[in-house]
Amino acid sequence: MPDKTPRALRAAIAEHAPQLLVDFDRHWRRDIADAYDLAPVPAFMARWWSEYALARDPQLQAKVHGLEDAAAREADYRRAKDLIEEAGRLRRAAAAAEPGQ
Repeated sequence: MPDKTPRALRAAIAEHAPQLLVDFDRHWRRDIADAYDLAPVPAFMARWWSEYALARDPQLQAKVHGLEDAAAREADYRRAKDLIEEAGRLRRAAAAAEPGQ
């Protein structure tokens, strides 16, 4: 994982997960680039740190997206909730990676 700065994260995405770059840049321009308030930056970094952490592990990314897709199709509320919670646990575990890992 890169340093926890927007610039380092963008460079890592550009190099290792370029499929995320268009959305990263669009989100940055829309919510951060011209902001007079930097309050949204931590939420932006948390989201994209997690997305990049998942993209580094295609098998984990496929599992998380599979759980989310299954939850969207699930008619039973309790089962859908369990699927989303499992996807969330996996996302949080991936996002816990520290720089250099």
